[in-house]
Amino acid sequence: MKQNYSEKLEDFISEKKAATKLINSVSNLLYTKGIELVLFRRHLIDENVSDILRLHQYAANFVQKPINIFDSASLAASLEDMDLAPAKIDIGKLTFEYLEQQDEFQSQKEFLNQKIGFIKNSNDKKQISKDVVLYGFGRIGRLCARELIKQAGKGQQLRLKGVIVRKIDADSLDKRCALLRQDSVHGNFSSSIEINYEELSVIINGQKIKFFDEESKNSLTEYGINDALLIDNTGVFKDYEGLKQHLHIKGVSKVLLTAPGSGIPNIVYGVNQEIVNLDKDIILSAASCTTNAIAPILKVISDNNTIIKGHIETIHAYTNDQNLLDNMHSKNRRGRSAAVNMVITSTGAGKAVTKVIPELSNKLTANAIRVPTPNGSLAIINLELKENMTFESVNELIRKAALEGPLVNQIKFSMNPELVSSDIIGSAGASIFDSPATIVSKDGKNIILYIWYDNEFGYTKQVIRLAKYISKVRRLHYY
Repeated sequence: MKQNYSEKLEDFISEKKAATKLINSVSNLLYTKGIELVLFRRHLIDENVSDILRLHQYAANFVQKPINIFDSASLAASLEDMDLAPAKIDIGKLTFEYLEQQDEFQSQKEFLNQKIGFIKNSNDKKQISKDVVLYGFGRIGRLCARELIKQAGKGQQLRLKGVIVRKIDADSLDKRCALLRQDSVHGNFSSSIEINYEELSVIINGQKIKFFDEESKNSLTEYGINDALLIDNTGVFKDYEGLKQHLHIKGVSKVLLTAPGSGIPNIVYGVNQEIVNLDKDIILSAASCTTNAIAPILKVISDNNTIIKGHIETIHAYTNDQNLLDNMHSKNRRGRSAAVNMVITSTGAGKAVTKVIPELSNKLTANAIRVPTPNGSLAIINLELKENMTFESVNELIRKAALEGPLVNQIKFSMNPELVSSDIIGSAGASIFDSPATIVSKDGKNIILYIWYDNEFGYTKQVIRLAKYISKVRRLHYY
């Protein structure tokens, strides 16, 4: 039966009311129990009513698991009444399973107890926290700070307690806080920042963070920083010997480099973190932004086909290493103005990815073109395969990997035929797979894949995922 105007409007108002209830449950669970709700891997915190309803449409169109806002809101409210440990729970997955299986249970409560009973609160499931110190406060350092501060309500897994820079005084602290507050690419940081100029510390959303320089960095423990993970985002030290110096800082027990490293494990979280010895490996690398973008996709293809050879071309946003205006530079072409030129340059991504996926050794070549955009990059992967594939089989393979398995946090599957680089700014996925752009040769032996990535924020999310893993503070989850 067709609905008239008034009936359709009344239904929409009812949906908006249910979305408001879901938003309230999301906030209550996060800030009172450290439980983060997502909807088929999409974040719900800080989303508005329209976003929540749009995510339910996404569930029907992409995930192909139609759910309604009334059931998801009802299940979320039931979670509030349960005694749960800090965790991440996919309310979309739970809702779809409930719609399919509700006849098998006497009540919602019985269903939830069976599905997520393992998350029940107990002394052995109390959240463990790890102190974090940032070494450097540039593009990646400030984004790490934003994320760590924002995630403080999610069980306090990683606690940002200190930042080490070359030199710090009242004036430079003020400028650094200004850069943290406002970002030309990522927008304003929704936060309350109080600066203590005498202590050279800041309080951000109730979290005290002390700034140190090269002279004062050995006083970390005096400020209650112990057994800390140091995240080096300066790019100055890239090998074991250089990074080992950080372990001489009192209060630091592990080091994570936000760049490809030499002589240390290079890890793309979701792909090869199992090679890490969590007790013995104390200096590690989170590889590069490009490696984190291409490795998940290459892993999926390699696990389901035989890659004979391939080439990777990255169309990369310009970086601080380039000149704003033409000037001297030690590397070819990078001395030309980044703001007005496309610049061919080298990339170590092809070689770096073989450290992560050894079976691709000697099979890949790679190059890069820096383009006049401040952020947002694209990797074009051209592969020759042993077994033939079709356009549909390639895309379905990646779609499934984005929905289930070890790479659901890393791969985002896009069906948007109008997708451009600015659309992926702020994406939490390391790899945004552009499914309409996929090209497959007539014989099915050659495929070309287009992978977008926010080379700043998407990479930062990977750094933090790895930081949680090596610090042994990852929460229980259901997704």
